Amino acid sequence: MIRRIIHIDKEKCNGCGACASACHEGAIGMVDGKAELLRDDYCDGLGDCLPTCPTGAITFVEREAAAYDEAAVKENMKKKEQEKKVETKVETKATGCPGKRLQTFQRSASAEVRTSMPVMSKLQQWPVQMKLVPTNAGYFDGAKLLVAADCCAYAYGNFHEEFIKDHITLVGCAMLDGVGYSEKLTEIIKNNDIKSVTVTRMQVPCCGGIEMAVKKALQESGKFIPWQVVTISAEGQIVDRS
Repeated sequence: MIRRIIHIDKEKCNGCGACASACHEGAIGMVDGKAELLRDDYCDGLGDCLPTCPTGAITFVEREAAAYDEAAVKENMKKKEQEKKVETKVETKATGCPGKRLQTFQRSASAEVRTSMPVMSKLQQWPVQMKLVPTNAGYFDGAKLLVAADCCAYAYGNFHEEFIKDHITLVGCAMLDGVGYSEKLTEIIKNNDIKSVTVTRMQVPCCGGIEMAVKKALQESGKFIPWQVVTISAEGQIVDRS
């Protein structure tokens, strides 16, 4: 039958998993770090997932699709509830966003640098949260801009010295904040004398939203500004600079 059903553009999908969480029918799952419609008959065509997508990757289409099967959906939901009950506290299956996978790290005490002197903050301005920072603050004039996924500072031990130092810092989480940052970043870059942009993100798909927002802002600003992306693993290692 021809009916309205969702379509997911994998090129736009940043793998945040928000749509999968919003889909009460379990029609959407995460496959290889991208959202995917798992079964046509699980999708009711109401689109609860659409407003949760920060990149606009989900739209409606009219196409040949199996009819919505409410009984099958209820059975699937019942099965999932049973699976949750038998999951252990030590390890969870990575069926959703990889950024939610539980991990425990063993740190070597001998590797710690011990000093009687406190480590000084390198932060130069406030606020730092992207939703709160104004677009025309004086500290943007001639600034080297750091746009950081907020988990980076917790994962990477020397974050202040290597990244925040001599930079104006903006932090956010594309998944938890539930907003796109590209419009605000475009205004900041367009209306201020920004000298360079550094993006720090975690090695999880949902952090792609931060990187994508900066790329889009740089393009729409019409300016040619040096920029780089640094990817940090959950273990606290720099795994890529590009």
